[in-house]
Amino acid sequence: MDKAAELTGSIQGRYSNIEQYFNLKEENNALRKKITELQNLQPVNFQSADTTFNLLVRTVGPDSIRTERKYIYRDATVISNSTSQQNNYLTLHRGSKQGIQPGMVVVGPEGIVGTVVDVSANFSTIMSVLHRQSRISASLRKTGETGRIEWDGSDPEIVQLKDISKSTKPKKGDTVETSLFSDFPAGIPVGIIERVSPDKSSAFYSIQVRLFTKFSKVHHVFVVENLQREEQAELEKRVKITR
Repeated sequence: MDKAAELTGSIQGRYSNIEQYFNLKEENNALRKKITELQNLQPVNFQSADTTFNLLVRTVGPDSIRTERKYIYRDATVISNSTSQQNNYLTLHRGSKQGIQPGMVVVGPEGIVGTVVDVSANFSTIMSVLHRQSRISASLRKTGETGRIEWDGSDPEIVQLKDISKSTKPKKGDTVETSLFSDFPAGIPVGIIERVSPDKSSAFYSIQVRLFTKFSKVHHVFVVENLQREEQAELEKRVKITR
């Protein structure tokens, strides 16, 4: 093979590799878009209308079950992430221009990730679950017993489930998920119980939970907006004022 042909072949090979890279990137973007669309269609993102009203509708007209969207999922890319500090954060390449606001929650393919605490036009800062001030309402999938998830600052794969009564019988291997009282949609996976031991100084257990989310490997996430959050907060605020 002469030098010209060899050079041409080398250039064509490199061009082919570059083309494959961009084709793969486009395929990944299309896949992420499709996953986001499917995620937004999950039944947990909708709430049924008042059942009494529905019953009345059925007695006077055609069957009609109305639902109202509660959650919207937006995909985002993680561009910065820490796991070795006492208070860890992530940075996402999505901000206010893309509809992200403080107070929204973040989930990954495996489970919970954190909460939005600050935003700029195109970026947002997330308080990780691996943060000493993080508090997430969670429950046992089998029994529904509700407690809260905290992190003690040691192992980035282990969190603590607090306030689970000794009247319950949690076991190693039981699944923990977000509760109905969480800012997260209910039923988002948290992890698997690793160890259960009675707290001698209280009526609760000391429970260690191994997280489903591997924070050292988080690259793509979903930011979840609760469309009814402001309405609920305003109502609860009015109740507190009138007490």
